[in-house]
Amino acid sequence: MDALFTSTLVVALAEIGDKTMLLAIILAARFNRPVAIILGILAATLANHFLAALVGSQTAYWLDGFWFRLAVALSFIAMGLWTLIPDTLEDDEKPSVTRFGAFTATAVAFFLVEMGDKTQLATIALGARFENAVLVTIGTTAGMMLANVPAVLLGDRILRRVPLNVVRYLAAGLFVAIGVWMLAAIWMTGS
Repeated sequence: MDALFTSTLVVALAEIGDKTMLLAIILAARFNRPVAIILGILAATLANHFLAALVGSQTAYWLDGFWFRLAVALSFIAMGLWTLIPDTLEDDEKPSVTRFGAFTATAVAFFLVEMGDKTQLATIALGARFENAVLVTIGTTAGMMLANVPAVLLGDRILRRVPLNVVRYLAAGLFVAIGVWMLAAIWMTGS
């Protein structure tokens, strides 16, 4: 259950203020179809994060050892530092939604925007850490939904009330704490 709860918490905090959250707000404003947008986010996240968690868990299976565990621990610390940098959604990343319905536009846009995003990289690292693609996928998807469903339903009203800097610092602290905890475990076991 550690894989499930840790994955949910890490991604929910990392997603606050992330470009996919900004995308959810833009799509909600354009379509005004919250159920279709939420289902599109769910579909895209399940597909993207399952592949990411699978890559992480398979990499851990093949590359188990001191240097790999060290790399995973350091990647959590790096993601913590990356979380401190606010995301923006560039004009070329905004979806062209004139030809697609809300569900399809959301699913495609979320899947593509999530590629290389910090939550996808966190999912890879979590998959490597816990070596359980299914529980990590369920947890990271739950975290994405916890962060993005309110963004879809409440839109920019949230952005005016939630102190994103505080949440960003909490998320960064969580990533760094996990990385430091993993480094301590490596040091304590001597391998």
